[in-house]
Amino acid sequence: MEYDPEVLRQFGVDQWLLGRVLAGLASAETRDPAAFSIGIEEEYFLSDARTGHAAFITPDSLFANASAATEGRVGREFLQSQVEVATPPYACLRKARTELRYIRRMLATLASEQGLAVLACGTHPTARWHEAARSEAERYGRLMDDLQMIGQRNMLCGMHVHVELPDPDRRVDVMCRMIPYLPLFLALSTSSPFWQARATGLRGYRLAAYDELPRTGIPELFRTTEAFEAYVSALVRSGAMQDASYVWWMIRPSAKYPTLELRAPDCCTRLDDAIAIAALYRVLARHLFVHPDRNRDIDARARAIAQENKWRAQRYGVHGSFVSADGAVTVADLVEHLIAMTREDAEILGCTDEVAHCRTIVAAGTSADAQLAIFQEKEQGGSEAALAAVAAWVAQNTARG
Repeated sequence: MEYDPEVLRQFGVDQWLLGRVLAGLASAETRDPAAFSIGIEEEYFLSDARTGHAAFITPDSLFANASAATEGRVGREFLQSQVEVATPPYACLRKARTELRYIRRMLATLASEQGLAVLACGTHPTARWHEAARSEAERYGRLMDDLQMIGQRNMLCGMHVHVELPDPDRRVDVMCRMIPYLPLFLALSTSSPFWQARATGLRGYRLAAYDELPRTGIPELFRTTEAFEAYVSALVRSGAMQDASYVWWMIRPSAKYPTLELRAPDCCTRLDDAIAIAALYRVLARHLFVHPDRNRDIDARARAIAQENKWRAQRYGVHGSFVSADGAVTVADLVEHLIAMTREDAEILGCTDEVAHCRTIVAAGTSADAQLAIFQEKEQGGSEAALAAVAAWVAQNTARG
């Protein structure tokens, strides 16, 4: 598809991306493993723009047009009500933000032409999973056959952040030492307080549902590539899964790219929040790579504490506290500690401001907090109207980028 430059500028496209779009979104930056390049994947819901209800059957033309407008950056996900978008790898996080902003706005515009809206959140406010229809890809057919009802219940959208390490053989080591921080990424991103038109009482219900799937949650304590690959090989040889891409932990070595992939976060409604979380993960990945002794002593106790903190992140979001060997630690204090610990890494990678926005998330609340506030404000008019207002807020802020 071709677009008028003036129309593209209305989507917030700056001169750098405008040149790329008009040239056909030609290429990403030159690959440099030492740059800890970052790529971001987001999953969205498609809803009826008038009612806010999930669109369980969605038109192929929307995906064809969106893919053409983004050089294949947009595609179907497991269920027809879902969309997946992905940036190429960037050394400059601001470029990744600009590209995601363009993709969000372009996709929202194309969806509106079909009477649809795009919602960036971990669970859809009103979607009922038993009405879901899977996408037609062969892989999704195999998955649904294997997962059965659990696959149909997978009405969930997350954000995945890929960071390339200078030595891909050290991805498993860094993954293991990243375990204590995984609950924080979830707490900062919570956007899934509703499930099947009901308030769950959790800020982040998404992973509660996702953990029905096999091979999810906190990774096992593998410390070497050889140990991880032996685990994968045993499952593949036994017919339990086809390849490593069927390992769905909160963080994993990507089977497709030379990256360490964070999968813990809900999809963030506000793009600034998504970029802040991605930036924090990027600087932590660098810090752990450069400081191999950091969390070197992680053991079963530390993993069990991370598991407890995962629950606390799901339940309370940024308002709770985490368990530590020295007593309770607030999310705010942990954010401050990590910002101080990774200050040099953030300066080297040029994303100090983006990391600092994590403070704003803690102070102002996550998407889940905003959704619950809207629901409570509108609830006197009935839960259906309140949930429609929540869906409208999510759609508006998704498209804003």
